[in-house]
Amino acid sequence: MDRVEPQVATGAATIELTILMPCLNEAETLGTCVRKAMGYLARAGVAGEVLVADNGSTDGSQSIAEALGARVVPVPQRGYGAALIAGIRAARGRYVIMGDSDDSYDFAALDPFVDRLREGFELVMGNRFKGGIRPGAMPPLHRYLGNPVLSTIGRLFFGSPVGDFHCGLRGFDRAAMLALDLRAPGMEFASEMVVKATVNGLRMAEVPTTLSPDGRSRPPHLRSWRDGWRHLRFLLVFCPRWLFLYPGAALFLAGLAAMAALLPGPVAVGGVTFDVHTLLYASGAVVMGFQAVQFWVFARIHGAQQGVVPEEKRLTALLARFGLEPALIVAVVLVLAGLGLGVAAVAMWGAEHFGPLAGMGAMRVAIASVTAMVLGLQLAFGAFFVALLGMMRSGPGGA
Repeated sequence: MDRVEPQVATGAATIELTILMPCLNEAETLGTCVRKAMGYLARAGVAGEVLVADNGSTDGSQSIAEALGARVVPVPQRGYGAALIAGIRAARGRYVIMGDSDDSYDFAALDPFVDRLREGFELVMGNRFKGGIRPGAMPPLHRYLGNPVLSTIGRLFFGSPVGDFHCGLRGFDRAAMLALDLRAPGMEFASEMVVKATVNGLRMAEVPTTLSPDGRSRPPHLRSWRDGWRHLRFLLVFCPRWLFLYPGAALFLAGLAAMAALLPGPVAVGGVTFDVHTLLYASGAVVMGFQAVQFWVFARIHGAQQGVVPEEKRLTALLARFGLEPALIVAVVLVLAGLGLGVAAVAMWGAEHFGPLAGMGAMRVAIASVTAMVLGLQLAFGAFFVALLGMMRSGPGGA
């Protein structure tokens, strides 16, 4: 194998660029990728290195990379994200350009990435939909459903400007990326990088990138449905507003409106009459919606404490202003209101001499009673749990 000598600096502080490739049994294509990357460094006159983050290859990939002048870092923990996280930490360059080692991206054409990085952008994403997807390079399921849907969800949830969340060729400022504390060990790492960069306000740019069919004879490591779900799961978990708050608030308000309409009596809409049975489901919607909103509060507080999600400053200020005691007062009022409605329902039953109830009036009052008491207890327990989370954040001394 011919070895291309790039302009590699001897001191770590003088290396400008690390070209990083995750690798797991890529002997068929790794040599081509390393030669192209080495050739780019030599042609562009960039002081850099080629770094292979090896995830436990058993096909001799390590020897191929080292023979061509690349540096190999062994990564015992399996996973696309685990390999890249270890590679980013081991990189010596100020900038890092990462790309798959299956020869689907052209490491000889990295000039647009380097130019944007030198202009001050901290994350430069490739966009395959703008640069071109060659025939056979991407399965139709990924091209027309998976990537567009997940990228759209990412832009909607987080306001990200990135149009291709899962492009494997991307460049970034190493220090800025390390500050994001990336953790995802699997394929969802691709989404985590974009989301955390967006949330933390990193300067981002996109460059058109061509995707070619990979050069492997074996199937890819990517599993469409499994890894697609992992991406979606990450987007949902990292954005509790869309997972808990918005659906919960919509369910709560819809249930509350339905209860207000049905408590006085049946409501006829066209030829359909909504009665006490609908009222019961409306009560369930109120309780479930309220619970979902509470989960949003818990997720925001605990997630921010663990560094999983960014802090919601408005929520923190609201909780600091009102705290445990006001929530408990509201909870007691709800429970007492529920008990009062329960007494009224028993009184209506007594008026019927505690026999079979002829009408549905007592049932309506009973549903309202149970709903109020459940909400009160949920609010009280939730307020104490939030106080506990606050004590955990403040340490043994409490808040």
